[in-house]
Amino acid sequence: MSFGFESTAADVIAGVDLAGKRAVVTGGASGIGIETARALAAAGAEVTLAVRNLEAGERTAADLVADTGNKQIHVGALELSDQASVRAFTAGWDGPLHILVNNAGVMASPLARTPQGWELQFATNHLGHFALATGLLPALRAADGARVVSVSSSGHQFSPVVFEDIHFEHRAYDPWLAYGQSKTANILFAVEADRRWADAGIRVNALHPGSISTNLQRHVDAAELEALARRRLAGQPRRMKTPQQGAATSVLLAASPLADGVGGRYYEDCQEAEPHTEGNRGVAAYALDPEAAARLWDVTVTTLA
Repeated sequence: MSFGFESTAADVIAGVDLAGKRAVVTGGASGIGIETARALAAAGAEVTLAVRNLEAGERTAADLVADTGNKQIHVGALELSDQASVRAFTAGWDGPLHILVNNAGVMASPLARTPQGWELQFATNHLGHFALATGLLPALRAADGARVVSVSSSGHQFSPVVFEDIHFEHRAYDPWLAYGQSKTANILFAVEADRRWADAGIRVNALHPGSISTNLQRHVDAAELEALARRRLAGQPRRMKTPQQGAATSVLLAASPLADGVGGRYYEDCQEAEPHTEGNRGVAAYALDPEAAARLWDVTVTTLA
């Protein structure tokens, strides 16, 4: 079976039995996070929504229980920009973890910094998810075959990781460059994590979910988004996905037999992406560079030490 742009999360997980499997979806109370969690729960997985807003998480969990009939849907507090919150979440996890979907994120926000001085988008999208995945590594190992899914974006094409000034301390802040850098980091994480963890049966991949109207765009007005799309697509029509379609590639990498044995890759429209040439399709070479991936890993470990 081949899936593509039109495929939904329900399509790609049809016939998959996740009974006995445990999953965590960050940002599971909004946008494609809800649809990712819904598909995994419908296939029988025990799903934990790792969310900033517990009230929204509880509402979503209740809706998913009613929709799927799966009562094994839980809610956990997680603020990715706060390393103490990440540590609390990982310390509170008990038992194996079969699926980790690093889905939450912030896009094109005004300049903001954590108390450590880290630029917020990088701190949330990369540093938070890195600490979460590495903190949950014992649980992933215990699963005896786990998958980690890193939700990136075609926005990674805006910027490589600028190692000389990751946190915009010496260059003018640009929200889109900061976003692009953090999304490149999501892909580089998958490359290096898969290299390190594949022998333990843990496979890690990254993806672009597509263009979907969700709460992720809360910092960007519609006119700016449309202008950005026109520039990037060079006159090509902009194709939007529903949240159900946007979750499809995440769910395929999280649970489909089609992703068995696959790691360190970047997917879009439920297929491995081609090299980027023009428009917004494909993956930039710098995002799959193993040397950059290893360097980012070392820099991140030092940053979080």
